[in-house]
Amino acid sequence: MKQLKLFLLAFLVMMTATSAEAKTVKVDNLYMFGFSASFKDSVVYVTDIQNVPQARINEKKFLLDRDQYSYQLKNYLEKTLQQPGRICLVIYDIDKKKAEKKYVKLMKKYKKGYQVLYLNETQFRFKVIEGDADE
Repeated sequence: MKQLKLFLLAFLVMMTATSAEAKTVKVDNLYMFGFSASFKDSVVYVTDIQNVPQARINEKKFLLDRDQYSYQLKNYLEKTLQQPGRICLVIYDIDKKKAEKKYVKLMKKYKKGYQVLYLNETQFRFKVIEGDADE
């Protein structure tokens, strides 16, 4: 559980670091999956790796609107599965193989000691966050 808390804390710190002055770009393909955990139990939810076309990244390849993608998963878990108070995050890459590596690495870490529940694309699908490409 301590490992989970440290991971989530590091992620939250990373989310708060923004680069508003960087140029934004829409990418044809961005591969993303969601992860959700709670401090109250040992259940984690993980989505399939999904292609999110036209997602926006900045020139340093940071996904813009990460928080809104995380909230999509959080809202789904709260409203559909009645799982309030969960911490949600998204992990992504513009390269499918790299996204798959990140997925495998995360699964290795959480299959030991946690109950992993999978959400396939028919259950949950990320929706593209619209915005100007040159904000």
